[in-house]
Amino acid sequence: MIQGKIEGISDDGLGTLEKDGRLIYVPFAYPGDMVVVKGTKRRFGRRIATDFELIGESPLRQGARCPHFGTCGGCLWQGLKYREGLRLKAEIFERTTGISAPVKGSPKVWGFRNVSNFIVTSEGIGLKEYGNPLGVVDLRECPVFSKKTPEYLRALRNFLKETGLRPWNLRRKTGDVHYLQVREGKFTGEVMVNLIAHVKPSGEMLEAFKNYFSLADSLYWSLKRDERDDPRGEAGLAAGEPYIRERVGNVTYLIHPNSFFQTNSHALTLLLRAVEDFTDGERVLDLYSGVGTFGVWLAKRGFKVEGVELNPFAVEMANKNALINGVNAVFKIGRAEETAIGDYDTVIVDPPRKGLREVAELLVKSGVERVIYVSCNPRAFKFDYERHLKNAYRVENAVLIDMFPHTPHVEAVVELVRKE
Repeated sequence: MIQGKIEGISDDGLGTLEKDGRLIYVPFAYPGDMVVVKGTKRRFGRRIATDFELIGESPLRQGARCPHFGTCGGCLWQGLKYREGLRLKAEIFERTTGISAPVKGSPKVWGFRNVSNFIVTSEGIGLKEYGNPLGVVDLRECPVFSKKTPEYLRALRNFLKETGLRPWNLRRKTGDVHYLQVREGKFTGEVMVNLIAHVKPSGEMLEAFKNYFSLADSLYWSLKRDERDDPRGEAGLAAGEPYIRERVGNVTYLIHPNSFFQTNSHALTLLLRAVEDFTDGERVLDLYSGVGTFGVWLAKRGFKVEGVELNPFAVEMANKNALINGVNAVFKIGRAEETAIGDYDTVIVDPPRKGLREVAELLVKSGVERVIYVSCNPRAFKFDYERHLKNAYRVENAVLIDMFPHTPHVEAVVELVRKE
């Protein structure tokens, strides 16, 4: 057993305890906590506590609202006072990138998530356990997602009981139903329910599905043809509307089961305004444009926007979003690294977690005056900036937006201006 005080926090949000010159990483622990570590495991070169007891509470700590806190992998920082969490996020970002930036908190810290993917397994229905890929927390509620979570889960359990459909077995990789995805339009009240299953539905199954989830405005049955543990399948409309809508400021976005949309509708306004504040000129290129989240917002404010996105379905959705909002924005299918960056005033990049890589060099050679880099991965940003972008651009401004309360993650918006 190892007893000691949590002195720091790791980049991925674990409390750190030093013993004999070596660090032990403790989940759900915060600076100032006193802990007794009874067991550890080695993972990626680190010793991570798997069995520990809290014997003295940090002044940074608060009571968690969720009864599943400490087991569920969804909210590592729910036991941390919110303002202290914001401070630590800014510290981690500066430690990683060398950039000091203000952090804006989410307008709501409960019921803010607009989507939840409940895994449906023989071990339980809910979310994955922290640190255990085969462990599932059998959820009763989820206060960061929705007050209706118990209702959704009750409907699902009754539906499975009536139809006899089997939950997925994570070890054997067998079963019928793998995920239930629920999306809510936080500002429209619209609900989409999407069942991800390994079987095609019979007529009776579809009728039962419609009856149990009559609360949904849009109902999908997605056929999953692989064994990968993710909430993806071939979406088939079972009932209701093909899309639900979310309203952010004066912009309406259509949402489909296969759409990526920022998970925090309430903080999304802050993120969009930050991008808008850093955007300059008239012509804007939105690389990795997705469903047009940034591009449509900017076009609504008078910018002339062109977007490039590799996913054809996302491009289709982006153009639909431009159409329903009546804005001057055109989105095209293309690879970011093959895009001819012409006479644009501002380029917005919101790359995947791995970062820009070769696209960064493309931007350096382009001559574009201003690049706005949006990222939830500060290490990827640092790599892109230090390796490529720094040769031509300086950091003019940066702001952090807390899209992910109760977690160590934060969204960064960095304004890069070409050096003279």
